[in-house]
Amino acid sequence: MSTTTIDPNVVRIFDTTLRDGEQSPGATMTSAEKLEIARQLSKLGVDIIEAGFPAASPDDLEAVQRIAREVGTADGPVICGLARAVEKDILACWEGVKDAAKPRIHTFLGTSDIHLKYQTGLTREEGLERVRMAVTLARSLCEDVEFSPMDAGRTDMEYLIQVCSLAIECGATTLNIPDTVGYVTPQEWQDTIAHLIAETPGGGPGSGVIWSVHCHNDLGLATANTLAGVMGGARQVEVTINGIGERAGNTSLEEVAMALATRPQFYNLRTNVNTREIVKSSRMVSNYTGMSVQPNKAIVGANAFAHEAGIHQDGVLKNASTYEIMTPESVGLSQSQLVLGKHSGRHALKVRLEEMGYKLEGDALNQVFARFKDLADAKKTVTDADLEALITDEFEGPEEIFSLVDIQVTCGTMGMPTATVRMTNANGETFIHAAVGTGPVDASYRAIDAIVKAPNVLVEYSVYSVTEGIDALGEVTVRISTVDDTRTFGGYGADDDIVVASVKAYLAAVNRMVAVTGIGGHKPEGAVSTVNLISERQ
Repeated sequence: MSTTTIDPNVVRIFDTTLRDGEQSPGATMTSAEKLEIARQLSKLGVDIIEAGFPAASPDDLEAVQRIAREVGTADGPVICGLARAVEKDILACWEGVKDAAKPRIHTFLGTSDIHLKYQTGLTREEGLERVRMAVTLARSLCEDVEFSPMDAGRTDMEYLIQVCSLAIECGATTLNIPDTVGYVTPQEWQDTIAHLIAETPGGGPGSGVIWSVHCHNDLGLATANTLAGVMGGARQVEVTINGIGERAGNTSLEEVAMALATRPQFYNLRTNVNTREIVKSSRMVSNYTGMSVQPNKAIVGANAFAHEAGIHQDGVLKNASTYEIMTPESVGLSQSQLVLGKHSGRHALKVRLEEMGYKLEGDALNQVFARFKDLADAKKTVTDADLEALITDEFEGPEEIFSLVDIQVTCGTMGMPTATVRMTNANGETFIHAAVGTGPVDASYRAIDAIVKAPNVLVEYSVYSVTEGIDALGEVTVRISTVDDTRTFGGYGADDDIVVASVKAYLAAVNRMVAVTGIGGHKPEGAVSTVNLISERQ
């Protein structure tokens, strides 16, 4: 019988990102990557790290051993390994975790009739004997043993109580009750956990046994079921960063941790998680697994603290609590994000422009807001570069210093893309220049640059189809910045030839930059006037 002291107000966080999370298709990590994530999980403040499945492969065993030695220090988390209820698995698991200051062996067996019949081929009685063997062996090696009756959500309750009671009798210190296939519903799960705690011999209050829940997200209920299990008396939750895991994934660590932190009056519980490390942990796992976080993912999604609707933006600007139940700083972000788009209002636009150094009021603000709405209808999101260009266009005015007369492009698989442009300047001079580029648009832009001699950086190039069909009108928007990145200028062009539209847009942006900054506008070396070109031909 365990003598573990349990604080009834603390929910232990058992992170299985490196084990169940890695079982997501395509999420395999190297031992070095696992070690880095384990270090970050320790900084995050998780209580237990399930470092892997040591019997699965030599690399998994090595990863668990390295984590046990380097992360499993006396003041660090418990380091756990997973093992089937099979002798060789349990021995391999002990080899993996034994060097940790606080090692744990986690062994499991499917207990639903479906799993017993179709997966292990065991009878219920044989299942009980397998549990006895596995937990007894694990306890002979390690004082901290966790047992999971896999597919508990579909296991007969009387048999589940028998299994849990036997596991406790054989030395298990933690009983984890998994909804392995994401089958249960919240109220059902709360009742199940409460009933198990009350009815399992040796597992009631004061026994020292920690009850745990492990929920999958097949019906989108993993977090709800986990919190319901906590309400039923569970004081350990098995979770993963970003909710990754088998099939639809596991319960998300960040969702459970922030639910308990945000609603303390309701749950009256806490965790040991340093929530300010959540976003950093999320991004690390996403980068190493290659699994992107969906934008609308709770807590860590790109849109979790982003606001586009005008009413919401107005409220947040007046007081963040109007539409934010937690602060972005509490999870490791610096601030909320006001996304400027077609739903945004005048207040958000005014504040963003002021942050960029433009203080507009009255008619000037109305004028820019009208242009902003037109632009937002054409684009999903209006960037700072768009706003810079809009302000430049609206108040500093485009001046056509250089004009396009003709353009001819040669490209294809037989040679290098080449563009020849004929342009005139404000003094009526005509210049022709040819350039080679990586493609027809690049070649055209290089030819223009050679004539205008106004160095810039192309920061955005977008192409849209304005009409349908093979003869569709192409619309191009371009954003360029000065080389020192202090000013941004935009241009727009439309034509049924997309290269011509691209040139019109780029030239419009270049003209704005030349007019405002005074850069360029000089006769270039290598560009000849029409008169000189004709005389050379003669």
